[in-house]
Amino acid sequence: MLIKHQDKIGSAETIRKNFESLGYICSESIATAVFLACQLQKPILVEGPPGVGKTELAKKTAQYLSSPLIRMQCYEGLDEAKALYEWKYGKQLLYTQLLKDQLGDVMRGAKGLDESVERLHQFGDIFYSEEFLETRPLLQALREEDGAILLIDEIDKADQEFEAFLLELLSDYQVSIPEIGTIKARSRPIVILTSNNTRELGDALKRRCLHLYIPFPDPKLEQDIIASQVPEMEQALRKQVVGFVNQLRQMALKKLPAVSESIDWARALLLLNVENLDRQWIENTLNLLLKFQEDIEVVEPEINQLLQKMRQSKS
Repeated sequence: MLIKHQDKIGSAETIRKNFESLGYICSESIATAVFLACQLQKPILVEGPPGVGKTELAKKTAQYLSSPLIRMQCYEGLDEAKALYEWKYGKQLLYTQLLKDQLGDVMRGAKGLDESVERLHQFGDIFYSEEFLETRPLLQALREEDGAILLIDEIDKADQEFEAFLLELLSDYQVSIPEIGTIKARSRPIVILTSNNTRELGDALKRRCLHLYIPFPDPKLEQDIIASQVPEMEQALRKQVVGFVNQLRQMALKKLPAVSESIDWARALLLLNVENLDRQWIENTLNLLLKFQEDIEVVEPEINQLLQKMRQSKS
């Protein structure tokens, strides 16, 4: 069973350039991982701190391949019913009420409980057919005729039991529904799993996947990212933004500023007509970079020193 997108993939360099044209500036390792996942038909497990572009990678892959993006957000307590399929119980009940008279005709003349149950059994499967099936993300991805990008977001938030179920599904790209039978993938989806490393994932899942770790970008790459998202910003100020954010990431903070927050900060500074970073502008906008008050209280006394280190940096 082949992925129907393989003819669009080209090479890792082609992917990198096309992602760049879509506004996603990525490293060679990211482009290579996407290329290999498509060619080897293996899921990618993308790990890294929040806000470095893990989810965005799946979105841009779907955009590049002109494929539907099917997203499943993981959380504690997620089970098979929410991820795979459910029966439309309300519709089943409604049809039962509407067909009440017909059921009476079916039961008329039945002798005893055994015969009544036997007659009902002949019609029971009608209510467990495709018409009453409510597809959830995993089953929806398997049924896409021309393939899809399946994003399993924050798999580390799901329980280990769900992780084991997911591993079984990804092994054969098929699922068995007792009332209907086995449903196989019409075209194997490209699967991207993301993790923020809030818990250790099982070795079996890691072995099944290609592994990609996306760290905070180096200064040059982050400048390119901001340039693509905030093209109106002058290069000098862009360097200052990246330099200051990198100084913050070297501190012992509860939550380090992510790339997405660097972009938000750059947009805010542009709207405020800031031409050069100074203590006042940083104090006024620090809440865009730091999401915890205790982090802000740690950073504020160090702003002058951070600015000095930023100016001394060659990045």
